[in-house]
Amino acid sequence: MKKVLLFCLLALSLFAPASFAANIPDNVKHYVNGVFPNTYFRFDGLIILPDNTVYMPLFPARMTEPEKLSETGSLSKKGDVVIFNNGFVLLKVIYQNGHYTFAPMSDPPAAVRSGLLPQDILTPPNFVVPDNLKGIKGNLHISEEEPLRTAAMAGIKPSPLPGKTFYIITPRNKNIQTTDGWAITQKRIPFNIKLHDDRFLLVTSFGSRVLDMISIADGRVIKQIEFKSNPEEIVIDKKNKLAYVATPQSSDVYVINLVSMTLLKQIKVGGMCEKMTLSADGTKLFYYDKKTRDIMAVELNNNYLIRDLGRFPNVSKIAYAGGKVYITGRTSNRLAIIDYGTVGLIAEVEIAQKPLDMLVFGGNLFILSQNELQVLDVATDRITNNIHLSQSGFLTMIVPVDGTDLGVITDVVQPVCVVVNLATKQIVKTSTLGITAGSMVVGSKINALYSK
Repeated sequence: MKKVLLFCLLALSLFAPASFAANIPDNVKHYVNGVFPNTYFRFDGLIILPDNTVYMPLFPARMTEPEKLSETGSLSKKGDVVIFNNGFVLLKVIYQNGHYTFAPMSDPPAAVRSGLLPQDILTPPNFVVPDNLKGIKGNLHISEEEPLRTAAMAGIKPSPLPGKTFYIITPRNKNIQTTDGWAITQKRIPFNIKLHDDRFLLVTSFGSRVLDMISIADGRVIKQIEFKSNPEEIVIDKKNKLAYVATPQSSDVYVINLVSMTLLKQIKVGGMCEKMTLSADGTKLFYYDKKTRDIMAVELNNNYLIRDLGRFPNVSKIAYAGGKVYITGRTSNRLAIIDYGTVGLIAEVEIAQKPLDMLVFGGNLFILSQNELQVLDVATDRITNNIHLSQSGFLTMIVPVDGTDLGVITDVVQPVCVVVNLATKQIVKTSTLGITAGSMVVGSKINALYSK
């Protein structure tokens, strides 16, 4: 049965006040990147050099378009003030006299005096604008909120992977624990957590209608989006830099642009969606309707057509590869394989008991059960490997480590994790985490901003 999806573009005013989008001019970005490759331009306007030197931009009242962009202020030497010949200004954030500020200027240049800071920029903690530069604030609200970083739980161990940070949530603690010796304070117990660009955590929480976007380097909430009902699951489209957020009670899935951190669309899906899965190419979104027990697919590149793929009880995970949909159930030791085009059953494959997670990697489907990891060749749909992992634990998730062939498997009974090489299909190590992980994401280690 086909259902046509109704969707609408949302005005941002339905969810949050309108804000000034900090679009740094492309020629300025190219210039700065030419001097400092891999500079990060954050969506709110903050400019972060590779060594974590921070600049805030001033937008001119009228920007000119010179034939060739140039600057004064010695950007290459990380000068306190950098003025471009198109009117654009960069002010370096420094720490002085117990607070973050800009370098004092007895007679600020006209380009500085007449410029404006982006009106949605997140300023450093304890930030003070010099008195003779107060005019650059405009309507900017300077937050007095302190960073969310706090001491980690006692006993948590360092990351088992060099250069990587594990962000862990557990039902017994409302803070997000890290393997770097600190935690991120939360007001409620997190429901779901995802990582974007190694720099931002997207977090939904029990009993909250708000999605928090946390800047890891700041240790602060940099953006919040409020929904009509509680947001729950999040899936990330890394290629297209989009996030899909489900609100089952209102039968919606929302699309978020992760470049601008703004809402793009509201997708009315019907039913109560959970177990969301995105195809590798970002064209299909699958979910389980826990009201009807149907598996549904949203064709994101086909006018948001919704397809009903059939009814399956107690679904624990959905995966998609090679034009086939793979479905496991909590209480069944069988894997159902569905042809996406015909919606016909291709086969049922016997698998280990209590399957909870699946991951597609390199032409294989990795199926995680309570104490075993099985590998299925998606070309033949046959099990090729059985990797025994645990006798006494209860394994729940397999988390891919971006940029590597590794996957990390969590255990909700024992305070350990198992690192597996997905290419060789071998266990690399079993490491102690110090806490049991309800859910986890793994990213590259990020240094804190605003070192004193």
